[in-house]
Amino acid sequence: MVAARRRQGQTTRRPRGRGGGLEGPVWQARGVDEERERPPGSTAAGGPEAWAAPAGRPVLARSPGRVNLIGDHTDYNDGLALPMAIDLGTSVTFVPDGGDRVVVHSQGRAGPAEVDLEVGLDPHRLRTLEPAWARYVAAVVATVRPDHGGRGWVRSTLPAGAGLSSSAALEVALALALGLRGEPLSVARTCQRAEHAATGVPTGLMDQLTVTASRPGHALLVDFARLTTADVALPEHAEVVVVHSGEARTLEASAYAARRAECEAAARGLGPLGAVDATTAGAVTDPVLRRRARHVASECERVRAVAAAFGAGDLAAAGACMTESHRSLAEDFEVSTPTLDALVGWLVRRPGVLGARLTGAGFGGCVVALTEPGALDPAALPTPAWRVRAAGGARVAAVG
Repeated sequence: MVAARRRQGQTTRRPRGRGGGLEGPVWQARGVDEERERPPGSTAAGGPEAWAAPAGRPVLARSPGRVNLIGDHTDYNDGLALPMAIDLGTSVTFVPDGGDRVVVHSQGRAGPAEVDLEVGLDPHRLRTLEPAWARYVAAVVATVRPDHGGRGWVRSTLPAGAGLSSSAALEVALALALGLRGEPLSVARTCQRAEHAATGVPTGLMDQLTVTASRPGHALLVDFARLTTADVALPEHAEVVVVHSGEARTLEASAYAARRAECEAAARGLGPLGAVDATTAGAVTDPVLRRRARHVASECERVRAVAAAFGAGDLAAAGACMTESHRSLAEDFEVSTPTLDALVGWLVRRPGVLGARLTGAGFGGCVVALTEPGALDPAALPTPAWRVRAAGGARVAAVG
């Protein structure tokens, strides 16, 4: 059990601005299905008393996960990416109780997260909290600054450590359940700040923006230099299959921060790498920085090519770009692993698989494959796999 408590004897609560001071219209649900999402009773971790006598009307917030079709390590380089929200996700049911603490239980996770409303956004303090998932809860509470405490229950169909944005889905769903409202970009930025504080990893904005701003049936073309998005319809005859490599990873334990620092070093001579062409990137004298810059520049070109291929219904061209993206991530950006390389190689040799690549930051996790209909049966693969559909963004509504 973890608790972030206020100092002994402290009783005065400072005023809160709901949503961390974000402006803009309320971002409300679009027809949330309430089926079987009411607070559990005797099944709650900690016993039936965890949900006794709720004092407020419950809310249900849902956030999808995301799979990045192409465009990795481009978001923090002011480049382009083409992710999509998926029909695996996380839901948070929250019951306000008028108290001064947020207590959250999570299906399949040890212990509740117990967080005082006055918890500060102190990264060093947050990273000492146990269990580890409670760090995200505390960081979201610290950034959203809800008006009241309560009890929540988290359910998720997203595998943790797979590169499918399970952390962003938790952050966004919890933030909405706690009262955060605003345009998708504002919500995404707030939850990105929470992730930075909880993990210490300088992640980009792609995950939070994708799970808030996506449209069903579409990928999301994101320009991170301008912070604009465009919907890209997925061809009806395309299937997207996500296959777990069997290697779990956490960004905190990876070389993610080192890769970002290398990109920043290259950008000091070139400007934002997302605006650099591959020829210019190839002229960098330092061999490591040259490879990093070349990946970002060529990856942005591939993002444009895949978006155009989807528009033309040319799945073969899109798949070829995805496979080339994996080669670049493995050789130029050095974020793949032998297991990921072997999985991509095995997949692209299967009939009907048009392309495959690691998805997410790398260092383990999942591979995404673009296929013809029925080319891959997830149930027949040796590691967990999912045929995913392009889902809409996060939403919230009152329950009951």
